[in-house]
Amino acid sequence: MFGAYIALMLITVFGIPFWIALPLSMILCGILGMLIDLVAYRPLRDAPRLSALITAIGVSLALQNLARMIWSARPLQFPTEALPAIFLSQNAILLPGGATLPYRDVFIIALALVLMITLNRLIYLTKIGKAMRACAQNPVAANLMGIRTNQVIAITFIIGSALGAVAGVMVGLREVVTPTMGYYKGVAAFAAAVLGGIGNVTGAMLGGIIIGIAEVLGAGYISSGYRLAIAYIIMIAVIVIRPSGLFGKSTGHRA
Repeated sequence: MFGAYIALMLITVFGIPFWIALPLSMILCGILGMLIDLVAYRPLRDAPRLSALITAIGVSLALQNLARMIWSARPLQFPTEALPAIFLSQNAILLPGGATLPYRDVFIIALALVLMITLNRLIYLTKIGKAMRACAQNPVAANLMGIRTNQVIAITFIIGSALGAVAGVMVGLREVVTPTMGYYKGVAAFAAAVLGGIGNVTGAMLGGIIIGIAEVLGAGYISSGYRLAIAYIIMIAVIVIRPSGLFGKSTGHRA
């Protein structure tokens, strides 16, 4: 949400071109994510996990209300005159069955695939990615092995916030920019992570695709007002039937 607002302000207020405003928005949101970790999460490193969850809800509400104070609750749109030609093109790709896919959506899908593959390779093929996986598995052991857990977690917040900025801008291009736009997408993202398996990045990506298809089908055959409910229903069903998710590994507990 903040990524969309920041990019919008950079374009409309400062006259910065879209392709420069997008990476600047990623950088500023990365700094914001690092500050959120420093202020809201780092003091709770040793607290129960429920405390971090409650803090996440509080931070979400604080950011929404901060956005309302700065930009008001009125929906905003990216100015068409400042957007690249691909987002304004009326041309579309013809899909089987007579459906069409606008070039704008083709670009968004391609960008999402590039970012997902890059993130996956970062996590599984780089030193910082190995440190992230170690901290996720056992932060105490990782700290004892010489990994600076606070630094690694801060970098994780930076990367996640920067990617969130890209997502916010892409959603803002297709819809409108509002203070609550991040909340609804966040619920769907959390449902996707649960569906794919918490801790499994590839599973979360595939879970997101499944959630998206389910929401579109539900909106088409039932009502668009039930899109958020569908994400909740899928998440609850997965928790009840397979708590580890579709691609997560079940772990045994010692007596």
